[in-house]
Amino acid sequence: MTNEELVRHYAEAIMSFDQATLDRLRHPGWTATWPQSGELVRGSQNDHQIMSNYPGGAPQLLPEGRLVGSEDRWVVSPLGAPYRVAGEGEQWWGQWKMRYPDGRVWFTIILIELRDGKVLRETQFWAEPFDPPGWRAAWVERI
Repeated sequence: MTNEELVRHYAEAIMSFDQATLDRLRHPGWTATWPQSGELVRGSQNDHQIMSNYPGGAPQLLPEGRLVGSEDRWVVSPLGAPYRVAGEGEQWWGQWKMRYPDGRVWFTIILIELRDGKVLRETQFWAEPFDPPGWRAAWVERI
C-alpha cells in the first residue's frame, strides 16, 4: 500500500469510526495530540474508549457544501460525504466537517505523520464556524 492509500484508508476509518481498521493502520507507538485542549491520547485502545464513551454518541461526518479548486483532490467517504487528504512522503493532512451530538458543526484538520508504513502520530484541530465581523465586509467575499 502506498502512503497515499494508507492515509486515505485511515481517514475513511476515522470518519466511519472503524476501530479495527484504525488499529491495523496505526503504529504500535501511535499518539494523537489535541493542542486546543492540551491532551495527548497514547495508544489506539484509549482512542477507542473515548469514542465508545462519547456523550450522546459519536460525531457524524457532514457533506461539504462546496468543493473548489482544480488541484484539490477530494474523495467520498463510506458515509457519503466528501473529504480532502493531501501530502507526500510521511507528512499528510486531511480536512472535513463533523456534526457533534449537541448539534454543533465543527471543521476538523488532522496532521498525520507516518513511520514504517503505519500512522505514528496525528495532531487534530477543531474549529467552530463563526459569523464574520462586519468591519471587513468591503474586502472579502462570502462563500
